[in-house]
Amino acid sequence: MATDRKAEVTWHGDLMSGSGRIDSVTSGAIGGLDVDWLARSEDVGSKTSPEELIAAAYASCFSMALSNGLGQAGHPAEELKTSATVTFQPGEGITKIALSVAGTVPGMDDGAFQQAAETAKENCPVSKALAGVPEITLRARLATST
Repeated sequence: MATDRKAEVTWHGDLMSGSGRIDSVTSGAIGGLDVDWLARSEDVGSKTSPEELIAAAYASCFSMALSNGLGQAGHPAEELKTSATVTFQPGEGITKIALSVAGTVPGMDDGAFQQAAETAKENCPVSKALAGVPEITLRARLATST
């Protein structure tokens, strides 16, 4: 079954001196988040940016895809800790995304974990949506269970 997700944003003014607010999303999980050009281009203040939201979406989507692949291979993960860093270059757009994952996966060797991570990177829906980004890297590390 297809699902639709919606976000509503209000923007006031021009790009450089204006500001906006993410008013709501379908789930109600976030809202009331301020955005502006400085938060996007200079990493200042407590406002978010489209790239920060893309990073959150990518890290969560990748983690879900990897979790699914590991489970289907008979090696459910105890824990996956994923980060995504989205690089925005004013005038060019998103130029790079760096994914990093550390996984605790009992019974799995490093080679199989690396392959599962690459497969998740290639196939998660957000990866496909971001296929036009010039560089997407992945660093995957298999941690040991404690």
